[in-house]
Order: sequence, then structure tokens, then C-alpha cells
Amino acid sequence: MNKSDQHWQELVNSIGNFLAPSMAKDHPNLPVVKAEGCYYYGTDGKEYLDFTSGIAVENVGHRHPKVVQAIKDSADHLVHGPSGVIIYESILKLAQELQEIMPPKLDNFFFANSGTEAIEGGLKLAKHVTKRPYVISFTGNFHGRSIGSLSVSTSKSKYRKYQQPSWLTYQLPYALPEYLPEGQDPEVFFAEKLEKEAESLFKHQVDPEEVACMILEPIMGEGGYIIPPKTWLQKVREICDRHGILLIFDEVQTGFGRTGDWFAAQTFGVTPDIMAIAKGIAAGMPLSATVASKELMDQWPLGSHGTTFGGNPIACAAARASLSIMKEEKLLNNAKTMGDYALTKLSGLKDKYEIVHEVRGIGLMLGIELRDPETGEPDGEAVMKALNGCLDEGVLFYLCGNAGEVIRMIPPLTINKEQIDQGIDVLDKVLAQM
Repeated sequence: MNKSDQHWQELVNSIGNFLAPSMAKDHPNLPVVKAEGCYYYGTDGKEYLDFTSGIAVENVGHRHPKVVQAIKDSADHLVHGPSGVIIYESILKLAQELQEIMPPKLDNFFFANSGTEAIEGGLKLAKHVTKRPYVISFTGNFHGRSIGSLSVSTSKSKYRKYQQPSWLTYQLPYALPEYLPEGQDPEVFFAEKLEKEAESLFKHQVDPEEVACMILEPIMGEGGYIIPPKTWLQKVREICDRHGILLIFDEVQTGFGRTGDWFAAQTFGVTPDIMAIAKGIAAGMPLSATVASKELMDQWPLGSHGTTFGGNPIACAAARASLSIMKEEKLLNNAKTMGDYALTKLSGLKDKYEIVHEVRGIGLMLGIELRDPETGEPDGEAVMKALNGCLDEGVLFYLCGNAGEVIRMIPPLTINKEQIDQGIDVLDKVLAQM
């Protein structure tokens, strides 16, 4: 081991001395010195094909030259806002450009830094506008780890342990495939099931006139990459309209081309009243937004919500560059084409290996669920073995699901056929060894 490798190893080994384990003890703690396109470059000199996109963030690829240049140009003029105290071109131009790609009437923006902040903003806006106290979320969804967002997050109980998140929330079941009786049409079954469940909730636990909003992920992310039927989402919209309840979509992970459309709302043809966006918005710079109609936002007066760093000028410049790249390089179309190709290849693994229980996805948001062939139980241990085996072969995947039983495949939207072949061939090899 040379001095450089030894130095890095010493740093990695000492993580626990200066970084909180809750921050740094994730998978796989890969020491890197650079990222570019669809690749990380490790301190070990190896090239790693990245199928994580920094957890659905680097949609235009790592360090795209146009994004890097936009960051440099912005830093030459302005590093910090704060928006409102001063005003600057990048935040105004970004808002205008976002209006062009958002679903109808979602045309007003409160910029923040993270997905969790965007969720907090959405919840506060809904309560302020409706003057109602309660929120309904859906079991298995993840919306963040701050106390407000945690009160509607139920993907894993460990996130809520000792936190006593707000009791002003109720949960309805998500449209999970395991609930579907054999032979039933999911488009019919889940819509009818939700109607009955909502009726029971309103009859026995909370009057709908006291519910400010329903919040959900249009595609369940951290909870397992579950894709609900379109009619189920339409039923959620219908129930909200019936009772004057605002609908919030958490599009933090599904946004900015991940599904093959700008947003999952467009993929399913269901428009929420409020949307939370983040992750893929600014190519790795910290930026998010709570989005609603001007009509709703105008009821949220000065001082009712605020931010110091939200809408940072450099982050807004990076976001503008990222939107331009996605249009110029036709990345929405690439997400659909490459996603379909990857899903077909992954389906071949399901036919080949008993441990692969299910493969599912839309666009380049793909999940591979592993279960013990003998017990039928979700197999998080097998997922970790697969992830480590793929890493040894130079491919980085990530995990999700309540028991960590799903391999997440979320590459940059710039991915090509050869890179998908490389990644899935490595996964095939590792599963064969297992």
C-alpha cells in the first residue's frame, strides 16, 4: 500500500471519530477522488459505473461541463442571496423556466435547500390555507427526517424511534402488489379498496372537514420502488376534491425526467395542488422548491415561512444549466428508451434466478426485489451480498425497501445501452455466484 492509499484508509477508518454514524455509516463508504458522467473514480484507481446518481440527483450526469461552467460563472458574480433581501437573475429566470415544465397551474415557487424542506413547506402551506389541523399520508412512503416530514414518513419505523413525531397525522395503505388478490384487476381493485378505506377513516377517526391535505409519493421510493395503478392515484385526487382536501405530491425522487416525463404527475395524468421537488433539480447543488398555484401562494404572507439559504444563486444557475441540458440532449426520451431496455434485461434475471421475486420500474427508476426462495420472505442480506459483489466488479447500486430487500437502479439519464449492459451483466454474474 503506497502512502496515498494508506492516508485514505486511515481517514476512512477514522470516520466515526468526527462524523456522526447516522450520517456516515451508509453503504458502501466508497472513497472517491472524482466523478464524471456515469462514473466515480476511486482512490484505488478503479472506475466505478454509478447506478445511483448520488441517490437520484445527478440526472444529467456527474460534473456535466455546462453545469460546471454555470457554477463558475455564477461564483464570479454572486455566491449568496438571501432572496428577498436582494433579488437576482438566476432565481427569477429559473422560476420562469420551471413554469414551462410543471403540470398545469403549478406556477409559484418557494425555493429551499433539500427535499425535506420542500415537504415542510408544503405541509405548512396546506395548513395555513385550509385552516385545518390534520394530514393524511400513506403507509410506506418516505418524506424526510425532520419532525414535520417525519410525522408523515412511514417507510421504516427506525426513522421515528424516540422522536414522537406529530400526532396530527393519519395513514392510509398504499397500493402494494401484495394486497392484490389473485385474478383481480389492479386498476379496479385498488381504487375500490381506497374508497372503502378512506370512508372508514373519515367515519371512525377524523372528519374530512378537518383534514388539510393528503401527501404521497406518486411512485413509492425509499419504501421499495412500488408503482401504483393510475386509477388509484385518480381516486386519491377524487377523494381530495370531494372533501376540499389539498393533494401534495412528493416528487423529490421522481422529478426531472426520472420517469421519462418531467414529473410523475404527468406520467400518471394526475395533478396535485402542491408539489415538493428537489434532488434532480440542480445537478448536485443543494436546491429544492415547494410549488403551488399563485392563488394558494398568495394566501401565505410574508413571515409565515422563510429561508436564509434557499434559492442560492449558484444553485439556481446550476439548475438552469441542468434544465437546458435535459432539453438539448433529449434526456426524457433517453430515460424512456433506456428504461424500457433495462427493464427487459432485468426481467430476464427474474426468469433466471428464483431469488429475484419481482422487477419493476418506470423510466430509469428501477427496482429489483430479492426474496428467499424457500421462505418467500424479503431478503435484505442477499441484497447486501449482491451490492458488495457488484461493487467488487466496479458497479455501484443502492438499496431500498422496508427490509432493504430491493436493489435500486437509478443511473444518470445520460446512460447508454453499453453501460446498462455492463451493469446488468455484472449483476447477473454476482447473482449466479450467490
